[in-house]
Amino acid sequence: MAAPMVDASQGVPEPPGTPQDAAPPEPEEEELDFPQYELGRPPRPVWGAREEFAKRPENYLRGCKWAPDGSCVLTCSNDNALRIFDLPLPPGPPPGAPLPQLLPAVQVAEGDTIYDFTWYPLMDSSDPPSCLVAASSRDSPVHLWDAFDGSLRGSFRAHNHLDEPVAPHSLAFAPDGSRLLGGFDGAVREFPTERPGRGGLQRSLSQGGHGQRGLIGCLAFSPSQSLFACGSYGRSLGLYPLEGGGAVALWPRLPAAPTHLRFSPCGTHLYAGGRKDRHILCWDLRVPERPLLALPRRVATNQRVTFDLDPSGRFLVGGDTDGFVTVWDTLAPPSPGDPPELPPLLRFRALRDCVNGTSLHPALPLLATASGQRLFPAPWDSDGDSEGTQEGPALGGDIRLQLWWWGHEDTPGHTPGDSGTGQCHLSGDTECHLSGDTECHIPGDTDCHTPGDSGTGHCHLPGDTECHIPGDTGTTDCHVPGDTRTGDCHLPGDTGIGDCHLSGDTECHLSGDTGTADCHLPGNTDCHLPGDTGTGRCHFSEDIGTGDCHLPGGH
Repeated sequence: MAAPMVDASQGVPEPPGTPQDAAPPEPEEEELDFPQYELGRPPRPVWGAREEFAKRPENYLRGCKWAPDGSCVLTCSNDNALRIFDLPLPPGPPPGAPLPQLLPAVQVAEGDTIYDFTWYPLMDSSDPPSCLVAASSRDSPVHLWDAFDGSLRGSFRAHNHLDEPVAPHSLAFAPDGSRLLGGFDGAVREFPTERPGRGGLQRSLSQGGHGQRGLIGCLAFSPSQSLFACGSYGRSLGLYPLEGGGAVALWPRLPAAPTHLRFSPCGTHLYAGGRKDRHILCWDLRVPERPLLALPRRVATNQRVTFDLDPSGRFLVGGDTDGFVTVWDTLAPPSPGDPPELPPLLRFRALRDCVNGTSLHPALPLLATASGQRLFPAPWDSDGDSEGTQEGPALGGDIRLQLWWWGHEDTPGHTPGDSGTGQCHLSGDTECHLSGDTECHIPGDTDCHTPGDSGTGHCHLPGDTECHIPGDTGTTDCHVPGDTRTGDCHLPGDTGIGDCHLSGDTECHLSGDTGTADCHLPGNTDCHLPGDTGTGRCHFSEDIGTGDCHLPGGH
């Protein structure tokens, strides 16, 4: 992994022995070490965890998040459990090999539905006390879990005016880790992380009928300013100073209720994605009057569907209800509109289920996705089955944590048996993709096929337009469709299995002939010697010349 970056706001200590009165060195342009993503093509799946979530029915995932140091990935699922999977050694298995199944290193269970979960921002696996995960679940305190052994390290309790326990619907740590913010009904509560227990400072976000009403479903802290953003199920978005006071910016009427917020690394842009919405909206906080960009995506349910920015802040990656993952280049020119719509840089089918969580690794070109959703059978579908579409089976049931390698590949991905760049396939796709390809392969087949072949029985050798069956090693071993063995040999120009020729012979033979002396004319079962030109000139196999003529049925 890349070395940790130093926050410029904290300052950099002077090296030992530097004279205090020495002239300061000339400032050098900082070189940022970002992962080398190759976002112009779909990534390659390398590891997955599917069997782990298949132990219980409808155990769909509800998001995934890489650890701040990139050592592991955290998931939340419908069985009210948090799982931590350690990062295997990249770049993963070679293309075409079976994907290894990941097993959780740590698993903890909450008592009820998990509302939100988040990493402690200063988490470093070399410092075990900093490896903490906060989680909020229904009617329970906020739990602080140890990411090494799954033990409970602390709890933060909140109560309503009836002294009943209530749980926040959203969580976010301050960038310095000093406080944990929880979102409640029309309010947020600040918990000091060094003092777990009951308490915390509550801040109301609605006063005199103004402000934000409804449950605060998502929170985010600015990385560069003492600000935090709150998204409400009342379809409003607000920006507040951490020290206290009212909103410095408020968007009271959004197209949809926000469920996920993300600041750009520079802190000047804020992204918001909602439920049952068709866009991720972006605001430039220096000009907050109207959205700067609208990034198209389809979210057809109330499920929280998260997105992520790469460490440079330029590329945004998110999933959708239909199982696609989309990449946007936020520096690309948008299309005209109000707000301007930013077309995708790349969109590919990742899974056949809702991709509800996407998380980019902080130091490696790795993408983590979480998938699944609650499925309700249609009233007219009594058996719960669906026919699907031309693109494949119906969506649903593809529940897994999936890791994708999105970096440099030493060799392009090939199907098993491919031996050249002319025989290249992308992972999970059945199309031949390199420009000028004429040798396309059918899924699950190692034989080479020309375009238009629809089955493994239609086999062609590279560079040959004649039809061959598996086992042929040269262009002279030519077969027409319907031949099932290498002994059924045909010359170019034959159009049926009755037009049979032996290898190296221009005479016509029927199936079962083993030599050039066993010669038959097309459509005739009588034996003829070379030189006969019609079916009336018939010879038996013991005849040695064309003058030894026998009529059919003769002796």
